[in-house]
Amino acid sequence: MSAYFIPILFLVIFVYAIFKKVKPYDAFCDGAKSALPFAVNIFPYLANIFILTELFEQSGLSNAVAEFLSPFFRFLGIPKELTKLVLIKPFSGNGSLAVLSEIYTKHGVNSYLSRCASVIYGSSETVFYIAAVYFAGAKTKNLTLPIIISLISSFISCVFACFICLII
Repeated sequence: MSAYFIPILFLVIFVYAIFKKVKPYDAFCDGAKSALPFAVNIFPYLANIFILTELFEQSGLSNAVAEFLSPFFRFLGIPKELTKLVLIKPFSGNGSLAVLSEIYTKHGVNSYLSRCASVIYGSSETVFYIAAVYFAGAKTKNLTLPIIISLISSFISCVFACFICLII
């Protein structure tokens, strides 16, 4: 049934547009045309995020920060092996997926660490990427408070993920 959802939705929107006397093809082209300036506007923000994420990883700074913060994370219930995942997830979805794969390979997919890593990966978001995409189109450029709130929320979800995986 789910394989038919998108085609049916497309058909319903197409019929609705004709019913409302809107030319669907022209409306689609106008929408695509207005998306191009947005894509050009967002590119520098995304390039910055990707470059800084790669620098953070390649410089070894991510390992140093993970090692430094692991006692604090362990105190809150996050195992030392997951510290790097918790740190990289707000920056990079692909980087955190690579760390998740390493955890699976090293500890097996049914281990406590792998379950925690899976829940952390699924319950948190790439905060800086989303902020770059959202605020590139927004009029306000004050990112400090929304990013701090998002990072705190993401970290709290990591703590609860490990707690829930511990009791289940």
